[in-house]
Amino acid sequence: MLVISTLGAPVAARRRRRRARDVSEAGEPAALPLARVTVIRAFAPFDDESNAARWLDEATEAEDTVDVLVGEAVELLNRALHVQAVAAVDTRSQALGAERAATVRIGYGSGEETADGRFSAAREVDVGAGAISRRRQREQELRPQERVAAVLGGREQLDTCETLLLRARVDLDGGREREAALQLRGGLEALLAELRGELDEGHARDMDGLRERSDAAAAVAKAAAGGALTSAQGNELRELLEIAERVLRRRRVLRG
Repeated sequence: MLVISTLGAPVAARRRRRRARDVSEAGEPAALPLARVTVIRAFAPFDDESNAARWLDEATEAEDTVDVLVGEAVELLNRALHVQAVAAVDTRSQALGAERAATVRIGYGSGEETADGRFSAAREVDVGAGAISRRRQREQELRPQERVAAVLGGREQLDTCETLLLRARVDLDGGREREAALQLRGGLEALLAELRGELDEGHARDMDGLRERSDAAAAVAKAAAGGALTSAQGNELRELLEIAERVLRRRRVLRG
């Protein structure tokens, strides 16, 4: 079960647009609402509270277990957001990651409690950068900002393949293999054209491999247009996307 509620600020009432006001009249900006998402594993209820408490201890003891539970929750949320976006014809939808959450908690409670986003017992878990150094984390945070500034300032431009392959990755991670296969075909065609001259030894080897397997990408896309992919086709899709992403990562490193 997925329960989504809004906290922190009332939902703005629908009204006509008001005339612009001076800042001194407008006062402080209104508080922003906060979305609370609760994923309930209603298919596996506990027999009693002692079993629930034991599960909570085990679930939060190791990082791997926490990652699995949080990953399942994020996957369900993104699936719901995707369906909502398609149903509403909303092109602004995007996949969310656990790192964007203000707080992540794992716990247990009664049906009434969890439906209201509350727990009988819960623990806050860290889904941040883990053991990554402060300096390395800072570098990772600054690198995208530097490129955004370069693109907005006209010193650099985004390649079409980057957008298409990013969409393919979002679809694949969201369990939408057919959509990913169709995005991948266009992304590979753009990548082979746009990155033709940017070669080092490893880059050239991957580019040659993608060029040789372009027919396979087209075949997977054609199969996706007609229905679900086979296991072999799904593996082909994943391998090709991983190679293409490796090419883009290598280029980012070479560019600095």
